[in-house]
Amino acid sequence: MTTEHIPTPQDSPSSAEAPAQNLTPEARIAELEGRLAEMSDAYLRAKAEVENIRRRAEDEMSKARKFAVEGFAEAMLPVMDSMEAAIATPDAKVETVLEGVHATKRQLAAALERNKVLEINPAPGAKFDPHQHQAISMVPADQEANTVVAVLQKGYSIAERVLRPALITVAAPK
Repeated sequence: MTTEHIPTPQDSPSSAEAPAQNLTPEARIAELEGRLAEMSDAYLRAKAEVENIRRRAEDEMSKARKFAVEGFAEAMLPVMDSMEAAIATPDAKVETVLEGVHATKRQLAAALERNKVLEINPAPGAKFDPHQHQAISMVPADQEANTVVAVLQKGYSIAERVLRPALITVAAPK
């Protein structure tokens, strides 16, 4: 059984080095200086490209921060319009104003939901979650300890991050 020999770079000089063996030292130095100049130029170009990419990324991040609220602000404009319309009719009946307030609240809730701002409103009897709830007090109740008795103020989250925890009362241990 014979094994075939595969040539390696040590076995034969590369094509770039082969002519260099026949050159005078001065010619070899000139060739190497030329290659050095090429590599230096390539390095400087790559470095400049990286710097340009970094600068563009910084500009994009700056613009993203600056205009991140734009979509949310657009969603709030109809709510503002509804509130201004209500203020513009000071002699409206209480029933009409109340109906308008409910409609405006629905607009606001829809705008918040479209922007991934969700209510944290635990049902009575739900287990206390310190990541989403803030217990204000413990009260005696006919339910399991450390469960929600009442919600004093709804909480809100955005993209699973709590903006404001729900303020609750919890059942005291018996």
